Amino acid sequence: MSPRFTVEWIQTAVDDLLSIIDDAVDRDGTEPVERLYGQITNVVADLKTLPFRCRVVPELEAEGLDGYRELLMGPYRLMFAIRGAAVVLLTVLDGRHDLSELLIARALRERD
Repeated sequence: MSPRFTVEWIQTAVDDLLSIIDDAVDRDGTEPVERLYGQITNVVADLKTLPFRCRVVPELEAEGLDGYRELLMGPYRLMFAIRGAAVVLLTVLDGRHDLSELLIARALRERD
């Protein structure tokens, strides 16, 4: 039997997802966005049993940080950490952008 994990979203990840949804509604309308939201929630639910199937975030692993994994869904990168019996969703990013630039921009926003 596979171990069961709980899935927790930190506020930053929730905010990221809401921002992606808002942008997609403006661009594509509500019907495709409802499908996108459903797809994201379905793949996140899979993390309850299969979080280790996801790869370590390559950019962070290159810096010696191997405690962060990601689930890829289309252009989106859902990054998480496994903490005991919990999968903690840390961020949802658009993978079409450079990860280091996104993280630097986020750090600068949080500093202000």
